[in-house]
Amino acid sequence: MYDYKKSTHPMDNLPVPGLDIGENSETVINPYSGASCVLKPDAVAVYDVIKGAEMIGLHKVTRRCLDWFRKYYPREYMVLLD
Repeated sequence: MYDYKKSTHPMDNLPVPGLDIGENSETVINPYSGASCVLKPDAVAVYDVIKGAEMIGLHKVTRRCLDWFRKYYPREYMVLLD
């Protein structure tokens, strides 16, 4: 499993270095269920990495980002990614 630092703030523990974090929250829709969540900018960036990594088969990156998402945004994880 991904080795997180002790900080409980998600921005201190981004799973991919150098992520471009936007300034605005966004509504993200689960393409299978139609359920949606409003995500903070850091969560949007990690969600985008998850989807991109899935598409091109980067399994370790996908797993690391999913673990981060599950830790810091568990409700949103259940709606969008579980």
